Amino acid sequence: MYRIRTISTFIGRWFALIVLAAGGVALAAPDTFSGMTVTIPLLLAVIMLGMGMTLRPADFAIVARRPWPLLLGVAAQYIVMPLLGLGIAVALDLSPLLTAGMILVGASPGGTSSNVMVYLSKGDTALSVAMTTVSTLLAPILTPLLMLVLAGEFLPVEPGALFVSIVQIVLAPVLAGLLLRMLLPRLVEKFLDLLPLISVAGITVVVMAVVAASSSTLLSIGILVVVAVILHNSLGYTLGYLIGRVFGLPVASRRAISIEVGMQNSGLAAALAVAHFNPVAALPAAIFSVWHNVSGSLLASYWSRRSVSADEARAPKTSPASV
Repeated sequence: MYRIRTISTFIGRWFALIVLAAGGVALAAPDTFSGMTVTIPLLLAVIMLGMGMTLRPADFAIVARRPWPLLLGVAAQYIVMPLLGLGIAVALDLSPLLTAGMILVGASPGGTSSNVMVYLSKGDTALSVAMTTVSTLLAPILTPLLMLVLAGEFLPVEPGALFVSIVQIVLAPVLAGLLLRMLLPRLVEKFLDLLPLISVAGITVVVMAVVAASSSTLLSIGILVVVAVILHNSLGYTLGYLIGRVFGLPVASRRAISIEVGMQNSGLAAALAVAHFNPVAALPAAIFSVWHNVSGSLLASYWSRRSVSADEARAPKTSPASV
C-alpha cells in the first residue's frame, strides 16, 4: 500500500504533463485513438464513483454550519463560468460547436482535483469539498438549463437528454460511492489510495479520445481555443476571489471559491459534448483538463507561500458576512 501511495503521489504531481503527453500522442496518431470516444461516459462514471467513495456524511455538515459561503460559491460557479465561456467564445468569434463547448465547460460542476489545490493553497478545504459536492449534485438540473438558455441559439440542445446523461454519469455513481463508504468503510478505505491513479488514467484516455477525434480542428485553430481556455480559467480564478472579497469572506474562503470557480469538471463536459453534440465541441474541455491542472498547481504554489493571516491583516475591513 505504501508503494501505491508513492506512485499516486508521483502521478498526481506530474498529472498535467502526463495528460499533455498523451494528447500529443493522440494528435500524432489520431486514427489509433479516435474510436475510444465510446468509452468516455463509462470512464467518467468510474471517476465519479471514486469521488463518491471519498465523501462522508460529515462532509455535508458545512451546509448547516456555514450555508452563506457555500451558497455564494456555488452561485458564483454556475453564473460566472457559463457567462465567461459565452462571452469569450463570442469575443473570439469561435464556431457554434466550439462556443457550445466553452459554455458546457462553464456550466459543469467543480473539478475533482480542486480540493487538493485548495488544501495546498492553505484555503478552506471543507468549503471546497462542500462546493464540489453540492455543485455536482445540482449538475443534472443546472447544466442542461444553462446549456438551453446560453447555447440554444448556436445549436440544438436537448435538456432532457443532458439530464439523463448527467444522472447516469455523475449523480448515480457519486451516490453509489457515498453509500459504499457508509456501508463498507473499512473495505473502501483500503482502495482510497488507488483512486488518484484511476482518475488520472480515466482523464488521460478522455483527452486522447477527444484530441484524436477532433485532430483536424485542433490543428487548424488550436491556438485560438487554447487562448480561450486560458482566459476562461484565469478569469474564473480572478472573479471567484473578488466575489469572496466583495462579500466579506475571509481569505481562506476566498481562495477556496477562487479555485472552485476556476477549476471545472472538464471530463464531464467532454463526455457530454461527445455524446450530445460533436467531438469538436469537446475540444475546450480537453484543453481545459490539461491547463487547469497546470494553472491550479501554479496558483496553489503561490498561495502556499503567502500567509493567510498576513493577507487578512492587509485586507480592508469588510462586512460581517465573513463570520
